Amino acid sequence: MNTAQKCWAALGTAVLATALVQSPVVAAQPAPDPVQAKMLAQQPLIKAADVIQAVVDRDGPAGFAGIVLEESNVELWWKGDVPAAVTDAVASASKVAPVHISQAAHSNAELREAAKTVEARRALGSPVHAVKIPADGSRLVLGVYPQSDARSFTAGLGVDVPVEVVNEEPLVPVSRQNDGPPWKGGATIVLNNSAACTSGFSVRNGDNARFLLTAAHCGNPGNRVTDPQGEFIGNVSAEQSDHDIMLIPTGNVVNQQYVGGGDSNSTEIVRGWGDVYTGEFLCQSGVTSARETGNPVCNIKVLFFYADREDLVEGEQQNGQPAARPGDSGGPVYGPSSAGGVIAKGTVTRTAGSRIGFQDFRTANRDFGVYIPL
Repeated sequence: MNTAQKCWAALGTAVLATALVQSPVVAAQPAPDPVQAKMLAQQPLIKAADVIQAVVDRDGPAGFAGIVLEESNVELWWKGDVPAAVTDAVASASKVAPVHISQAAHSNAELREAAKTVEARRALGSPVHAVKIPADGSRLVLGVYPQSDARSFTAGLGVDVPVEVVNEEPLVPVSRQNDGPPWKGGATIVLNNSAACTSGFSVRNGDNARFLLTAAHCGNPGNRVTDPQGEFIGNVSAEQSDHDIMLIPTGNVVNQQYVGGGDSNSTEIVRGWGDVYTGEFLCQSGVTSARETGNPVCNIKVLFFYADREDLVEGEQQNGQPAARPGDSGGPVYGPSSAGGVIAKGTVTRTAGSRIGFQDFRTANRDFGVYIPL
């Protein structure tokens, strides 16, 4: 087994003992990796969802509640009559994978409008630390600090949508040891000789300028960025602090990311970027997790999109393992490409046990106009 295969999960090997004298020892084939198989099985669902999402982005989100990747189909949640352009898109997408349309109680736009009221009250101080929108359009979900009582907060909220309160720990920031030019994703970066984080993806903008994308809470514009041995990468040029993303200009980058253990040189090609969907399974390759586990953290299921100023995506590691660790900040969140390599999905920003918060690449594209060429 080569090191690159470890990026999805550890593969078991077995040896069949011989029952006859002088019979050869036969090595069993490695067992299929169930996590990688599950992620690859979602590829047709993701392609079908992309067809629908493109029409929603083009024509506007009125009525749109969300898209969920179920086990064997794409579920489109919509409030009211579905426009002809969307039904046409569903028909096209259904040629790739089954698509079902379900009626939603509220559109995503309506829930985001209600979330603004929650955000306004949060600014005055409250037990609420997160505002989330389920993709089925059913309600707002408020993350509330453990042991906190949010009844007085929700009683006077004044929104006309259902509100669910969940007591849970908030996601908190999580702050390849010797990369070299051309710089890659998934490597240790050091800002102002102090904070160590992880590089996300090599990106470029419309002027063909090159950057490394990482988390904004790792530093500030103007900070000097190096590898752990002090080799200069660049100075931070731009950040969007609410969305926790920033850019490090550096001309010598390559569309690759590290996927092995902490000291591994194993990389994968990054074949562009894609949208994130509720129900999608992803991996993250921050440097600390890679060092402590010997692999990326995979089997992370997307649960919610946040409706507060951070606008993050929340996922959960399905085996109860830590989803991220200090030093993973800014690291790549990704899925497999059916053509081999990986697809960029976002960058690590927060963690709480098995839960993870990350910023999706779509937001970086909107904020900075950056992309990853195919």
